[in-house]
Amino acid sequence: MNQNKLAKAAKYLCQPGKGILAADESSGTIEKRFKTINLASTETNRRNWRKLLLTTPGISKFISGVIFYDETLRQKIKRDSKIIAGIKADTGAKPLAAFPGETVTEGLDGLHERLAEYGSLGAQFTKWRAVINLGKGLPTDEAIEANAHVLARFAALSQEVGLVPIVEPEILMEGSHTIQAHAAASKKTLLSVFLKLKQFRVYLPGMLLKTNMVASGLAAKRQAKPKEIARATLAVFKTAVPKTVPGIVFLSGGLSPEAATINLNAINRFGSQPWQLSFSYGRALQGEALAIWHGQNQNKAAAQAVFFKRVKSVALARQGRL
Repeated sequence: MNQNKLAKAAKYLCQPGKGILAADESSGTIEKRFKTINLASTETNRRNWRKLLLTTPGISKFISGVIFYDETLRQKIKRDSKIIAGIKADTGAKPLAAFPGETVTEGLDGLHERLAEYGSLGAQFTKWRAVINLGKGLPTDEAIEANAHVLARFAALSQEVGLVPIVEPEILMEGSHTIQAHAAASKKTLLSVFLKLKQFRVYLPGMLLKTNMVASGLAAKRQAKPKEIARATLAVFKTAVPKTVPGIVFLSGGLSPEAATINLNAINRFGSQPWQLSFSYGRALQGEALAIWHGQNQNKAAAQAVFFKRVKSVALARQGRL
């Protein structure tokens, strides 16, 4: 393991003013998104969409890296050399036996070989998502520990082959829970994850954390305000995330583009923190542009303009400058 190389790449990904584009939707997920614009999910359409995003003029001013899905990495889509490639390494969340309503993410079998191949295809970082459900009696300690264990093994394997791991425990925002309940579940999960990372000797300066903001459930009657979200999120991080982690990148987790932007701005307006606090958004960056594109080449420039505007706005929010 080349620790200096890992630390340098991790810092590059979360450098001030920039963030990560999540374009690692599975074929099934992108099919659902294309259905919203009545577009068939063909290999050509998927390639054209991702090409539209990555060839948007000037986008590398705000994007340091892009997370690909296996298919997309192999498509070798042209992009600015300042935007480095990453890869979704897991194979999805599956039901956790004997624990109804909970999942554990799979994909460890053959992972070392796959990661080595992804490195040869140009990937410099990886990502693994674990899904934690919040509800009556959930999450259980067992589900948290099972996912923390898998995240740590993934991170260790990734660093072993020279790729920066983005460790992504997501405590879902679906449901009607309070912000206090979300904070408690987030804190418990992150403490477990970092305990396992330590046990598996993961080099913390050579990794990034991707996780949720602490917020009310999307269906909650009372929605927490941006300042409340910022305060609760940072309180959890200060308790659970070691200062040696260079950066925390937020997922949008079903938030609207506006909410994902405003909340990120509120978090970064709380002043200097031990970590870079950035973004790794998918839907929140892509949604508005997709609605304009509609699979039509004549809409490409307009879609790119909307995409550029949103990414620029999020990049300003990432600095607390909105």
